[in-house]
Formats: sequence, C-alpha cells, structure tokens
Amino acid sequence: MELRRLRADLHIHTCLSPCGELAMSPRAVVEAARAAGLDLIAVTDHNTTENAAAVARAAAGAGPAVLPGIELTTAEEAHILGLFEAGADLAPFQAEVFLRLPQAPSKRKFIKDQVLADAEDRVVGFSPRCLFGATELAAREAVDLIRAFGGLAVASHIDREAFSLVSQLGFIPPGLGIEAVEVSPRADAAAAREAFGVAADLAIVRFSDAHRPEEIGAAATDFLMAAPTLAELRLALAGRAGRKVLPP
Repeated sequence: MELRRLRADLHIHTCLSPCGELAMSPRAVVEAARAAGLDLIAVTDHNTTENAAAVARAAAGAGPAVLPGIELTTAEEAHILGLFEAGADLAPFQAEVFLRLPQAPSKRKFIKDQVLADAEDRVVGFSPRCLFGATELAAREAVDLIRAFGGLAVASHIDREAFSLVSQLGFIPPGLGIEAVEVSPRADAAAAREAFGVAADLAIVRFSDAHRPEEIGAAATDFLMAAPTLAELRLALAGRAGRKVLPP
C-alpha cells in the first residue's frame, strides 16, 4: 500500500465547547480545514463527543477525513485527547464520561455557549452540563477509558502552564498508556522532549487547539501514512510499518 504525506490537525473545538466561538459550527470547521489544506482533522470538544458526527457528515464526500474525539479534563485538571475511528458509536463511551462528570448544571452564562448543531449548522439544542469542569477520572483512569473503547490517548499541550499533565502533576507518569504528547503551536518539539522528560518512544505532535475558525490548521503535523484513519495514525505514532511522524 502506497504511503503518502497527510497533514493533520487533531485538536479542534466546536461551538459545543464553552470556550469555543459560536462561529465554530460544523460546516465552518470543515470549510476552514479545507482552506488550510488539511487531510485529517479531529473534533475534540471538552468532555463531550456530541458534535463530532455532525462535523463528519458536513465533510462527507469532499473531505477532510474526520476523527471523532474528545478533550477529557481529568480529576487533576489535566487535559487528555481521546481520538477514535471514524464512524465509531461513541454513545456508550460518552455515557461513561457523563457518569464521571459532576452533575451540577452549567452556569447560566455558558449554557448558550454549548451549542449542539447538525451538519447543516442548525442549532439542535444546548448542553446543560458543566462541560468546562473536571471529571472524576484520574489521568490513568481517563487513558484507560479511552483505550477501552478503542481510542488512542494524547497528552494535551504539555508545555502549557495550566491544564497539562506537567503543570498539574509535575511530570508525565511512566506507563500511562498515552501514544503521543502534544505541544503548543510555538513550542519546539526537541526542546520540549528534554525539558519535560518525554520518553524516547513517545511521539511529539503539534496541533492548533483551535477555538476560532481562523486558528484551524495554524499548527498541524504531517504524517506518512496510507490513509487518514485511526489505525494508520496509531502506526505512524509508533513508527511502525514505514508509517511515521514527519518533521515540520
């Protein structure tokens, strides 16, 4: 199978994330990803996967490929990305996350900032949950849950001074089960590996963490893969079968 360079931004929020702009509708996300020349994106809203399917439907036919995902907030208030195969039924996974998310309702000012939308950008509801809050899942439990449902886990923006494993724990726990670590758009990957003690067998990636349409693709990672799928991404992160993370 022929391998090719594929450009990916796998940390994108939609209008469902309380910190995401309302302009981050499914169609707007897809249009911005196409304009940025991306082959693969992932929808990673805070503690929810509920807008991912709408983005995938909006991209159907013309691309880019879309992986459903999530940015889980652990009990330590560290962020961990979970990425899943396209088309996966994530309702059981989401139910497990919601069981571990405090049942306190979202503050009134956030409710209309947590927009559930369809592929045509119609508003279909608002999430009443406290999506910006921390779950009751410790970091290891969060990773285990992602993996139990077939996903791969990535430590979010480890160089940030808040909401990262390093900022909250002081280190990246060995044997955690993550398959990569993400650094912020302006961080140097090689310097980050040394500064934050990233194990040699962990890939370092850079994504946009986009909250506005113009941020999509502002930071991305190129992979050598046969197709824009989760299985190929897993091989590339591990450097197996000729697949790999390509230098910027």
